[in-house]
Amino acid sequence: MDALTTAVVAANTVTLVFGSAIVFLAYRAYTRTGSRALRALSVGLGLVTLGTLLGGSLHQLTAASLLQSIAVQSAFTALGFVALAYSLFVERSPTATIVSSSTE
Repeated sequence: MDALTTAVVAANTVTLVFGSAIVFLAYRAYTRTGSRALRALSVGLGLVTLGTLLGGSLHQLTAASLLQSIAVQSAFTALGFVALAYSLFVERSPTATIVSSSTE
């Protein structure tokens, strides 16, 4: 394994580990709050992380070419960013607002 391959594998490993941790935390926040934005955030981050796993695995464990692996990873990254953008625009659930009135 040459130095460049080692660097790519190391970067993908870091992305996979920390991406998985962030997905877990975002999903846990979604289950606590029920926020659709947090659900979309966790899906988007999950797609980016899954793309890293699939792209790297295809190249290292199968006969897929580097270009095919990059295409798979790029497609998942693109879908993930679509979901992340959606998470910024999804409507929040209405919450109770407490209005304080001052009587003079």
